[in-house]
Amino acid sequence: MLSVAIGNYPHTRLLKERLAGSKNFDFVEVSPITKAFAQMVRQGTYDISEMALVTFLQAKAFGKPLVLIPAAVAARSQEVSLIKLAKNESIRGPADLQGKRIGVRAYSQTTGAWVRGILKESFGIAPEQVHWTTFEDPHVAEYSDPAFATRAKPGSALLDMLRSGDLDAIIVGNDKPADADLADVYPDAEAAGREFTRKHGFVPVNHVLVAKQSVVDAQRDLLLEFWAAVKAAWKDTPSTGSLPIGRAAIEPSVALALNYISAQSMLPRPMTEADIWAGLPAGF
Repeated sequence: MLSVAIGNYPHTRLLKERLAGSKNFDFVEVSPITKAFAQMVRQGTYDISEMALVTFLQAKAFGKPLVLIPAAVAARSQEVSLIKLAKNESIRGPADLQGKRIGVRAYSQTTGAWVRGILKESFGIAPEQVHWTTFEDPHVAEYSDPAFATRAKPGSALLDMLRSGDLDAIIVGNDKPADADLADVYPDAEAAGREFTRKHGFVPVNHVLVAKQSVVDAQRDLLLEFWAAVKAAWKDTPSTGSLPIGRAAIEPSVALALNYISAQSMLPRPMTEADIWAGLPAGF
């Protein structure tokens, strides 16, 4: 039996429902699912797990025995994650962020890495030209934040520091607050997200699936059974239209994320796409 840690979304709930009667898979509930990422990287707690894309790329670079299963669990436009106080007129758009103070849950957070890559690509703002404040350790213990990132005092909260004026902008995830006092940094964040997709041809991937190398080596038949169920569940869930599945579909997003974090000096060594996909067996 394979232990599986995946969050609850329409497509994953369908997957869990369809495999509920199987003796081959044990779905472990972890809330929030982000807690499973460090457990998987550091202890190999599960056989299969959801994982943030940047966490996987860093883990692979540090030699963790993980294999990328080519299915996006979550993907979204990143521009909507960058918010400020509505009254802050010193920031009229992303180009004004140079030299500003930006808070992010963890420097290695995938959304943050996407945002930094976009800021550099579209506005020429390098990561070191921003004062970063972080609140959590990376999932990959071997990675350390850059020298220009400062850890917030214990007990500090991202949104509280924005409201108090200690931060000029923050990067949030799916828990974006609905508050009239807050505003997107982008004048039209939705349009900016659509422009990214038009330019690059995909919606950026945030979370993927990974398996332990030992599972690939010793229990490939079960992994292929799981993969077939994943493909069927994603296909049968209408809301997964923007989620790439299959190596050819997910590869562009993975490749750009690799380029972004390589440029941000977030890896201990250069990595190629062959390195990323090492261990993936035939049939995927």
